Amino acid sequence: MGYMLIGMFALALLNVPIAVALGIVAIVAIVAVQGADMLPNMALTMYEGASSFPLLAIPLFVLAGSIMNASSISKRLVAFASALVGFVRGGLSFVVIGASMFFAEISGSAVAGVAALGSILIPAMRRKGYSKEFSAAICSSASSLAIILPPSIPMILYAVMAQQSVVKMFVAGFGPGIVGAICLAVAAYVQARRYNFPIEERFEISNVWLRFKEAGWALMLPVIILGGIFGGIVTATEGAALAVVAALFISIVVYREFDIGSLYKALVDSGLQTAVVMLLVAASYLIGGFLTEAQVPQKLAMSIASVTDNKYLILLMLNIAFLLLGMFLHSAAAIILVVPIVMPIVLAAGIDPVHFGLVVTLNLAIGQQTPPVASVLIAACSIAKSDIWETTKVNLPFIAALLALLLICTYLPGISLFLVHIFY
Repeated sequence: MGYMLIGMFALALLNVPIAVALGIVAIVAIVAVQGADMLPNMALTMYEGASSFPLLAIPLFVLAGSIMNASSISKRLVAFASALVGFVRGGLSFVVIGASMFFAEISGSAVAGVAALGSILIPAMRRKGYSKEFSAAICSSASSLAIILPPSIPMILYAVMAQQSVVKMFVAGFGPGIVGAICLAVAAYVQARRYNFPIEERFEISNVWLRFKEAGWALMLPVIILGGIFGGIVTATEGAALAVVAALFISIVVYREFDIGSLYKALVDSGLQTAVVMLLVAASYLIGGFLTEAQVPQKLAMSIASVTDNKYLILLMLNIAFLLLGMFLHSAAAIILVVPIVMPIVLAAGIDPVHFGLVVTLNLAIGQQTPPVASVLIAACSIAKSDIWETTKVNLPFIAALLALLLICTYLPGISLFLVHIFY
């Protein structure tokens, strides 16, 4: 196990893509231990791993997000959020948080959220006198709400890897998502008072109503998608397909602002994002199967159990581990690589696996804000044309807000589980 980790990190430091690094390490380990006769089975293992039915939701939610990026849905959501919260000092910061929550409820992707909303809001913030570092920081941190709000793609991956219900994970994400938005809003307001940021616009009921009517169909998307899933009408995978159909219908028929060129761009963008995630999934099944046969998860569980059986200490250790992993691994890679290994520990300690799923995804949301990997932060910095390290300094209050959310959800499990207990 140690040699495999060293090999994987060595390849990652050489800028080898994580999915390729996982595959190389898995192949070398399997051939070294089980022999070259296992090579033909590897392709079948990778195919079976990537063709799981629940995983089909990932490319479909990514495509739905890309369609919204290419149409006016994102702009309408931003305008509505501005009418609601733009009257607060530093109003554009609150617009970013509000719009990110709306967008997260449709796309499930933090990277898609920062790409769609950042391209609109970062230039607007710059024109109002916000620094490029602050603009990138708030867009990046707010977009990470997509990791814990349904229909979160990392949640789907966790549910598959931990053999849990995708719908239960979605339900559990509502409470932490709302608390996270509040934590970010408090941090934004403190910054706004400190730097005397401007008020975006006056609050007027007539303006809110106008923006609501303009964005009405866009706001129906999360109602249609999540209503279908939670109402038991469709599965999470079918809900993802419904998201694509609804996004296309609203963009083409209702708003009439979507053409063949926009569709082509959406398909290409979603195809590239999907390929990255699914290659990670396929490679992870190789390494996961090898580790399971070697009984690594069971041995690791026994070693931690020999140190402590206190579930709160175990949660603390796992939090530290996932925070560190999140700094160096993409969220999908961290979930796929580590979750199957630690699940025996989690179950043996009596930790609710749905609660633990929220803890994992929150850790990885923070990891997307902390270099060197920081995929969401890098996307925001590329839009704002800001230095990643300078932006990280400005981002520290928002990272602190997310850390506060992590501690709340870790040690107050009712925040994430109360809705699950009500409905299930």
